[in-house]
Amino acid sequence: QVQLVESGGGFVQPGGSLRLSCAASGSSNSVYIMGWYRQAPGKQRELVATIFKDGTTDYVDSVKGRFTISRDGAKNTLYLQMNRLKPEDTAVYLCHPLGLPYWGQGTQVTVSS
Repeated sequence: QVQLVESGGGFVQPGGSLRLSCAASGSSNSVYIMGWYRQAPGKQRELVATIFKDGTTDYVDSVKGRFTISRDGAKNTLYLQMNRLKPEDTAVYLCHPLGLPYWGQGTQVTVSS
């Protein structure tokens, strides 16, 4: 069993930054391929960033160069640094170990002027 708790969301103006955190308990997140997903109203859930067991990362084109996924094994925490935010980044953001049936409650990110 893995418990995931996301935090760090909020309201920010376009061009601003936020840092999301995902605290994992029950198992070390470093043994999993971890992803950050987002879901906007009326849209399908989208995988935006992935970090593999060897630390390599991958991003959807729309966030490349703006978002950075990272993990702290000692704290068992996953991060998503989001810079130069755009209104289209508005969504609930969730972390998820790929291939496993565990999801947190998500954290809302709203980008608006």
